[in-house]
Amino acid sequence: MTQRQNYLTPFLLGMDMWRIGMEAQAVIALRTAGMMGLWATRPAEMTRMVHEKPTAALDAWFAAGRAFMGGAAPQAVMRAGLKPIGKKTGANMRRLGRLGPRSIGG
Repeated sequence: MTQRQNYLTPFLLGMDMWRIGMEAQAVIALRTAGMMGLWATRPAEMTRMVHEKPTAALDAWFAAGRAFMGGAAPQAVMRAGLKPIGKKTGANMRRLGRLGPRSIGG
């Protein structure tokens, strides 16, 4: 079975990776600000950031495996593996961004 070549696929894959990287950096910055008392994070946030990583990695592994076993092209396998991670980074960024800065001195 031949698959049709899409010349935008490498670009779109790179954009997905870029977006996930930017969201991950924003989440790290917001959580660090929360640890310093500058951002209104919940006390369970520190535990959450440790517990979510193995789950996200496993979801990505299984998604990529399903795509691979289904005969998907290499780029499609990679995008399938990135999808669960992108969902998690996007959700974390939106959730932490809504919390806002902690009021200082008053």
